[in-house]
Amino acid sequence: MLNCEQATRLLSEQEDRALGVGERTRLRMHTWMCISCRNFGGQLGFIRRAVTGFASRPDEGPPERDEPPV
Repeated sequence: MLNCEQATRLLSEQEDRALGVGERTRLRMHTWMCISCRNFGGQLGFIRRAVTGFASRPDEGPPERDEPPV
């Protein structure tokens, strides 16, 4: 069984690479029982979606000097 440190590492790694069958199975078992790691996985997904959405926006450039900062 994975501990939380191992589970969070795998949650992070699955954003960059495909996990093996054993890794996926152990991670699913852990996150099924651990709400903290399940929440962490959800937060990683939210961050990835936010960054992807931000990166797909057209470049707006810097604000004009006469405009007050938003």
